[in-house]
Amino acid sequence: MKKIINNPNLIIDQMLQGLVKANPNKVELIEDSHVICRKDLPIKGKVGLISGGGSGHEPAHAGYVGDGMLDCAVCGDIFTSPTPDQILKAIKKADSGEGVFMVVKNYTGDVMNFEMAKDMAEMEGIDVDYIIVDDDVAVEDSSFTTGRRGIAGTIFVHKVLGAMAKNGKNLKDIKSMANKIVNNIKSMGMAIKACINPMSGNESFNLSDEEMEIGIGIHGEPGIRKEKIKSADEITKELIDTILKDYDNIDGDFVVMVNGMGQTTEMELFIVNNYLSDYLKEKNIKVLRTYVGNYMTSMDMAGFSISLFKVDDEILSLLDEDVDVVRS
Repeated sequence: MKKIINNPNLIIDQMLQGLVKANPNKVELIEDSHVICRKDLPIKGKVGLISGGGSGHEPAHAGYVGDGMLDCAVCGDIFTSPTPDQILKAIKKADSGEGVFMVVKNYTGDVMNFEMAKDMAEMEGIDVDYIIVDDDVAVEDSSFTTGRRGIAGTIFVHKVLGAMAKNGKNLKDIKSMANKIVNNIKSMGMAIKACINPMSGNESFNLSDEEMEIGIGIHGEPGIRKEKIKSADEITKELIDTILKDYDNIDGDFVVMVNGMGQTTEMELFIVNNYLSDYLKEKNIKVLRTYVGNYMTSMDMAGFSISLFKVDDEILSLLDEDVDVVRS
């Protein structure tokens, strides 16, 4: 295993400390925790917005802490849900008296621990609500979930709800929008190389030089099938055709994300987008915004995912609002 690290047991601490030192005017680390939060909390009159999950998906989730997106990100160990007490610290830090909303990806540990933290916070008089993101169309159930997994489409949820919270919307309004948008975000990914978890030093699955994995998750999970590796255009068509079949109606406006899994170059991602853009145009699908880059990775996995998000004028306006976050 080749990794630019020190002690594997100190990876999360040293990563988060380094992140804060790079952004000292924006964020801070809550003492005795793995919670990254805005330095200006709590913000009077604003619903707090938090998210989190296992580390290894950088820039998610700490990269989206800041003005216009998350107030706090709770960082678990690598590919491991944060504990309820860590999540509770984030809830209490983000709460200004208007309540806290949590964005939770659909993994069994995450759902269980965020729900436990919600119950703990409500016992202390804090109003808490949440949404479970399940945008991955590749699998209905997996070893990590009951139901579909939450993957890179979660970033759209952070952005839309973050703008609403900044604009002073209440907890009920944010929950209503969350329900609306989660049903309209669909994603699917692939890989040509598995990631290596520094805690074990092993690849999470094995592929020959001629193979690729279709339908991978973000925790190093293998996909739904192995196939002989194809061209970028052929892979892109296979993923987007599966995503499109999952929509009841493809009339309307969309935004698109081409997300790198960690080791994939921008050159490759733009090659994917080149075909994707033309193919969607041929199918008369109107794409209003396109985002290309590493948004939610899986350590050093080589591959990409596509997320499609059906939007209306209100949602598009929220997506377009300026942010000042670690990632930017």
